[in-house]
Amino acid sequence: MYLLKKSCLVLLYTFAVILALFLMSGCGAKKKAPEEAVELAPARELTPGEKRVIAWYNLMREKRAAPEMEKLVSVNSFFNRLEFVDDIYLWGTKDYWATPREMLIKNGGDCEDFATAKYFTLLNLEVPDEKMRLTYVKSLRFEQPHMVLSFYSHPTAEPLVLDSLVDEILSAAQRKDLIPVYSFNGQGLWLARKQSSDYLRGSDKLSLWQELRQRFNREAIAAPLPE
Repeated sequence: MYLLKKSCLVLLYTFAVILALFLMSGCGAKKKAPEEAVELAPARELTPGEKRVIAWYNLMREKRAAPEMEKLVSVNSFFNRLEFVDDIYLWGTKDYWATPREMLIKNGGDCEDFATAKYFTLLNLEVPDEKMRLTYVKSLRFEQPHMVLSFYSHPTAEPLVLDSLVDEILSAAQRKDLIPVYSFNGQGLWLARKQSSDYLRGSDKLSLWQELRQRFNREAIAAPLPE
């Protein structure tokens, strides 16, 4: 009887050891559940218009310390790559003055948009307002009104003409196809003469111009231009 009990105890002890080893081997062999891969949503691809706006910002950063003439050439070339489109087709209205950002998103504009985009960009590149005038002219080539940006190296200098129709920056004397009518900037309005221009008044009476400046300033607050 004693031997039987002892045999039973031995068997129970052996079974317990085997069970323990089995459980231990199972825990050790159990593989850690693989971590679930985190799938990041792909970044939204920029639209062509957004890419043009970024290129505009980069231009202003790169040319901030450039010589004045280099700024003129770079800005004139940058915007002249865009398409000329009448307001009625682009905006559904007869006359709309777009901000540079709006023009870049649309990839085009009319003559006012080209001239004002160059003006605002050069202004941000620290070209003084008094050196620039938005100039209404009559285009003899097309027999219609046109707008260009005029640059004066000093108050009595012959202006250089930044034109959406001509890539090269030429002096006003070289642009015999243009007859100036009047010009303006952020400081005033001038009536053009053959050899000079007469100051008329502040440019605050030009409603489209003032409205454009306000929208440009609002955009600059919402999405600051490069410092």
